[in-house]
Amino acid sequence: MRETDAEHVLADLYQRLLERKTADPDHSYVARLYQQGEDKILQKVGEEAIETLLAAKSGQADALIYETADLWFHCLVMLAQYQITPEQILGELARRFNHG
Repeated sequence: MRETDAEHVLADLYQRLLERKTADPDHSYVARLYQQGEDKILQKVGEEAIETLLAAKSGQADALIYETADLWFHCLVMLAQYQITPEQILGELARRFNHG
């Protein structure tokens, strides 16, 4: 995946997550998370972080990829909760590595 493709995936997913804030919680997992509030969202990020660490420890690349995707997804939900965009995070990473 090229850099611009990855940026588009993040931007598109983030936009969908914002849209889910007003979706029906009975039909949307993400809307349900938003309805349950900040603590539930943060709990999910913590759970996914632990699952990612366990997958890394297992040495199974497929499991690590799957769990990292879950972690990133829930981190994006968290960022959307706080109105922080993926571009802001990418900008901070670029600044840290002198690319910005």
